[in-house]
Amino acid sequence: MELNVIGAKPLSVSDEVFGGEFRQALIHQVVVAYQAGGRAGTKAQLSRGELSGTTKKFKKQKGGGARHGDYRAPIFVGGGVTFAAKPRSYDQKVNRKAYRVAIRSILSELNRQGRLKVVEGFGVDQPKTKAMVAKLKELEVSGRVLLVSEDADEALYLASRNIPYLHVLDVMALNPVSLVGSDHVVMTVDAVKKIEEWLA
Repeated sequence: MELNVIGAKPLSVSDEVFGGEFRQALIHQVVVAYQAGGRAGTKAQLSRGELSGTTKKFKKQKGGGARHGDYRAPIFVGGGVTFAAKPRSYDQKVNRKAYRVAIRSILSELNRQGRLKVVEGFGVDQPKTKAMVAKLKELEVSGRVLLVSEDADEALYLASRNIPYLHVLDVMALNPVSLVGSDHVVMTVDAVKKIEEWLA
């Protein structure tokens, strides 16, 4: 199949990468796993057995209402937590092959919906926000926009960072959450070739 390149001749690409089947369940699994992997998992609480303080029984067993042993019980302010949270990993295993299939599926759906645009280059040589705004207007993209370059340089990052909802990634940092959360994805020709080489 061919992808239209703005201002240049069409680019021949793999049907498997940019024209594949939409696999909603797999995409959901991969997105959830990617987000879960970013969780810190550092929350920690103390159970009643880990608190410092006396374990002396502070009242008689009978005649005083409710029966209590010590002040470290979860029912008291400052007491231990019943099911105390401990540091843990939220990582979910996703096979490498399944991850690549999910990325291919997302790219294919973006292409079908006309939300994937390909350009020769972004044409931003200086870190000027005005130049980037003009380029986006020329490309007719709005909302949450993702720019994907084969090797994003500093000028491109600096020109983009003051524009709301505009993100710049190089191919190595491409991920399912960024793709799914974008209204439009703009890639350079070199980035497309690099992605095709990675996912083929």
